Amino acid sequence: MTMTIDRRDLFRAGGGLLAVTAVGSLAPGKAQAAEAAPASLTTRNPLVEQRADPFVTRPVNGMYYLTGSVPEYDRIVVRGAATIDGLATARETTIWRRPSSGKMGGHIWAPELHRIDGRWYVYFAAGDSDDVFRIRTYVLESTADDPRAGTWVLRGQMVTKWDTFTLDSTTFEHRGKRYFAWAQSEPGIATNSNLYLAEMASPLALKGDPVRLAVPTLPWEIQGFKVNEGPAVLIRNGRVFMTYSASATDARYCMGLLTADERSDLLDPRSWTKSPQPVFTTNEATRQYGPGHNSFTVAEDGSDVLVYHARDYRDITGDPLYDPNRHTRVQRLYWNDDGTPSFGVPVGKGGPCVRLSPLDDPALYVRHYEYRLTADGNVRELADSQFRIVAGFRGAGTVALQSVNFPDRYVRVVDATTVRIDPYEESDAYGRAASFTQVPGLSDRLAVSFRLPGEPATYLAHDKGRILVFRPGTAVRDRQRVSFRLS
Repeated sequence: MTMTIDRRDLFRAGGGLLAVTAVGSLAPGKAQAAEAAPASLTTRNPLVEQRADPFVTRPVNGMYYLTGSVPEYDRIVVRGAATIDGLATARETTIWRRPSSGKMGGHIWAPELHRIDGRWYVYFAAGDSDDVFRIRTYVLESTADDPRAGTWVLRGQMVTKWDTFTLDSTTFEHRGKRYFAWAQSEPGIATNSNLYLAEMASPLALKGDPVRLAVPTLPWEIQGFKVNEGPAVLIRNGRVFMTYSASATDARYCMGLLTADERSDLLDPRSWTKSPQPVFTTNEATRQYGPGHNSFTVAEDGSDVLVYHARDYRDITGDPLYDPNRHTRVQRLYWNDDGTPSFGVPVGKGGPCVRLSPLDDPALYVRHYEYRLTADGNVRELADSQFRIVAGFRGAGTVALQSVNFPDRYVRVVDATTVRIDPYEESDAYGRAASFTQVPGLSDRLAVSFRLPGEPATYLAHDKGRILVFRPGTAVRDRQRVSFRLS
């Protein structure tokens, strides 16, 4: 695909509106672009507008299914597609509507869709028509293979220890047991909601009393409201990770993390450790506000995917709960060397984000530190090592490397030994220094190389932790230095 891009248009769009939908699609020739594309999450951001509290299933019979809160809070919807990206345009089906009056006739919140023992279940929160905030958790059941089929039956309320404000339920299986996690207001504790866990006797009932896992006490958990809610579970690397959301649903909304050893008794609160700082927060540079109420799925290549909602603006008129523009977003979840999840920042609008590893030292990642490009291992600040490959500034066939966490900055060659991310400048000199021709990797055609325009044999290269420009010879090592694997 070839495009003629006015760099002023790119600047006005912040790079995002012109971000390519498949890595390498601006490189010369479709075959080259296909070879250079990584086998990773290739999706847009946002994925679906005005769908809050998003939940995306893992693939079931080759299909992903998405549900979430609608701005009207009056129904439960499901859409399905063979890919995560396909959910963006998939037809949406309403599988259940609230009654016109009485019980469950109020707010309908945060549905989750789960496949258990060959049946589908939706756990959702609902208020009453005469008290929309008398929120309790209910469950729907379907025996159909496709959850979009109209065969749902209301099975009633999920009964917990107290008949109080209850919401944001999820379920997971671990070591032969199925668990139910949720948020609830407990009598005698002056918070809006805490996190609880119980074993399940069946998909419709709990087994035994719940245990309290977390209470909002930290400064970032009590902004506006004292809230721990929206638990989501991911079991990896010998541990059980439970994310949750905290504080008011405006720009102060954020995500925390609980961690337990996978061999521990999950029903013992002492098995769980709360991270002292939030793991996912508002980011001014990317213009993403109030990220939270997440779920997890896996991409087509098996990599983990974070699903969440966020707004594109900070200021809200009126109650944030009734602002409709919490959009469903997805981005790849990475892992630190110690086996803990690396969330990065909520990325802004645009296409897929990638990391680059030099083939002569594939354990390293290209990153920017104090705006200068280097190659380091175990990069804890994930977003420092994430880029978008977008339309270049030198016309058809060129690309630019846009920083994810500083989207007004692009990779720019200063001189032979200095490569930086610098703010966009509307000048020919900047355009030449920040544009590249992307080609299949010189040492591996499934990798990529970035050639400098006007310098046919000169490329971005790695040299002992530095990123610079280099004219490779025929030696294998030379060609590895200018080749980068995308992930």
